[in-house]
Amino acid sequence: MQLSVRHQTRYDYGQPVHYALLQVRLRPREGTAQQSVGRWTLTLDGASHHAAFVDQHGNHVDLIELIPGTQAVTITVDGEIETHDTNGIAGAEKAGPPLWLYTRQTPLTRMDAELSAFVETISGTGLERLHALSQTILQKVPYETGATVINTSAADALRIGRGVCQDHSHIFIACARHLGIPARYVSGYLMMDDRDHQDASHAWAEAYVDGLGWVGFDISNGISPDERYVKIAQGQDYAGCAPTRGFMIGGQQEQLEVSIQVQQ
Repeated sequence: MQLSVRHQTRYDYGQPVHYALLQVRLRPREGTAQQSVGRWTLTLDGASHHAAFVDQHGNHVDLIELIPGTQAVTITVDGEIETHDTNGIAGAEKAGPPLWLYTRQTPLTRMDAELSAFVETISGTGLERLHALSQTILQKVPYETGATVINTSAADALRIGRGVCQDHSHIFIACARHLGIPARYVSGYLMMDDRDHQDASHAWAEAYVDGLGWVGFDISNGISPDERYVKIAQGQDYAGCAPTRGFMIGGQQEQLEVSIQVQQ
């Protein structure tokens, strides 16, 4: 499937920005069985491109510097990607961090007594247990916006009992790691069947299954990723996949506006 993506992020500040350096993870991953990138451009207004590199998880990162004194910054990515349905199987990777890295807890995927008790209710083994885990998470934590925030942990989301794709992915990752299964967070886009414009980017999880490699689970939609999905970044949790992150001097009273279009 040939997909067209346009993602625009605009920051407005009540005061001029004295200095800011941001890491931008908005370039699709290349060289995978699931997708091949055609045209892809990054356009900046109120900022300049400083450098580019590949991080420890294999993500493409653009380092941008905001123009001193600016009060508005727009980051736009636009491109085309050919995607393929692999039944959610991303496979093994020839390079990258060791699997044990994806078994370690992080602040967003830390276990507590309630999470531990929850995962012990999931029966089965291997891939069967992972699918059961995905289904049970959605039953236990129905999708609802506004119930959690960007730094809500897996344990807190389970306790709240509502959440979005980020929360579902963190709960799945925490539980899989508790079972000794490497699991990682994935950020990207999903072409919706009923509309082109989206409110936000999407997130899902991948777990490493012997004999298959990395297998994707979109907990929020109850499916494995197919040709409607575009993978942008992967990491131990959301913190390693955030579209933009960095530090800033000045620029108080930040307002954020995001516009995303994904269509065939």
